[in-house]
Amino acid sequence: MKIKTQYSSSINQLYRSKPTPQKKLIAPTLVLLLIMLIIPLYLFIDSFLPLQPPSKLSLYSGLTRSNFGLEKQYCDLFRGTWVPYPNATYYTNETCPLIIDQQNCLKFGRLNTDFLKWRWKPDDCELPRFDATEFFEMAKGKSIAFVGDSVGRNQMQSLLCLLATVSDPADLTLNYTSGITNFIRWLFPEYNLTIASFWAPFLVKAADSDSNGHTYTSTMSLYLDEPEENWARDIVDFDYVIVSAGQWFYRPLMFYEKGRLVGCASCGQRHPEVTEMSRFYGYRMAFRTTFRTLKDLKGYKGVTFLRTFSPGHYENGAWNDGGNCARTRPLGKEEVKLEGYHMDFYNAQAEEFRAASWRRQNKLKLLDTTGASLMRPDGHPNIYGRSPNRNATFNDCVHWCVPGPIDTWNEFLFHLMKPLESRKLSFWDQLRRSSP
Repeated sequence: MKIKTQYSSSINQLYRSKPTPQKKLIAPTLVLLLIMLIIPLYLFIDSFLPLQPPSKLSLYSGLTRSNFGLEKQYCDLFRGTWVPYPNATYYTNETCPLIIDQQNCLKFGRLNTDFLKWRWKPDDCELPRFDATEFFEMAKGKSIAFVGDSVGRNQMQSLLCLLATVSDPADLTLNYTSGITNFIRWLFPEYNLTIASFWAPFLVKAADSDSNGHTYTSTMSLYLDEPEENWARDIVDFDYVIVSAGQWFYRPLMFYEKGRLVGCASCGQRHPEVTEMSRFYGYRMAFRTTFRTLKDLKGYKGVTFLRTFSPGHYENGAWNDGGNCARTRPLGKEEVKLEGYHMDFYNAQAEEFRAASWRRQNKLKLLDTTGASLMRPDGHPNIYGRSPNRNATFNDCVHWCVPGPIDTWNEFLFHLMKPLESRKLSFWDQLRRSSP
């Protein structure tokens, strides 16, 4: 409304003055310039205002909404609840052959499909459905990278299936590396869209340091001020980078800075001579190093998204002691609370996000999946998946079924990317897209 008032005032002033011959030429020119400036600005603002980036977070008691230092916006996509929606799925394990066995719950016998019949509903607005065609149009010629652990790769698998409903991708992994465990790259040739996954479970450089070899609980050394080379070497040309980390920080860890051992987490019995430190110190430092690396990386012009901590849902025991996640429906807001380790991980991310000054340059964005995910204990593979490690006998309550609630993460991503791409559109592109 402010824009329209200023515009009307300017027009009135032009016509109240007595037009000299020179003014007769100037006035129409100024009017034309004002129109050309105001219309695209109005279209740009109107095109994404109902789906602003997140307001101060979060959904749960005990968590301060200003954690991430974000100002109040029109709508917080991440504050809401799950509502019944019978046709929520975009694809199945039969229509998407790209699902890996670890997350292919339907293939391995999950008969109760009620977990697929829910949709995320923000409190103050609607989250539009994922539109693969529009995503391709928006991201044509772009590249998207997921940097982190297997949950980050889990999100990539979901995005591949969502997009494969419109166009088939080609697996180019072996064109770039022989180590397919550490790096995965897909190309949608029809749209020249690249999607890749970089294996970096700690984001920073890590190495085994347990004399008994690598196990699920073995000690690892983290070099907290050195980014993992797997991603830092090749990330410069990507347009969008989604960084995340989480579950690997539960294990015993040795912390190094500037090449020197400074402490450890959960290593007291094995290394009583080393100063005990919080695992969340290492977690914060990993994100600090990641953000600093991307900010200072010469030639990197992409946008980085921090995808927040993904909670596990083990009940009736720990992950290695019979714990499972057999629920068949989402939980409501009143049934969940972010607390304990989950809250500590989340707050550590918030501290580093808030401290990263370059987020004010629109180069660091928040993708907060924690609240929506916390309400979905029914969305994990549990016993319905096959681990890549054949010796694994525990239930999986960390990763997410594909299809499943994780598809909502990519609905979030899609709608956070839209205003970023809208700003790059020409005036005529915006006029064309806004016309019926």
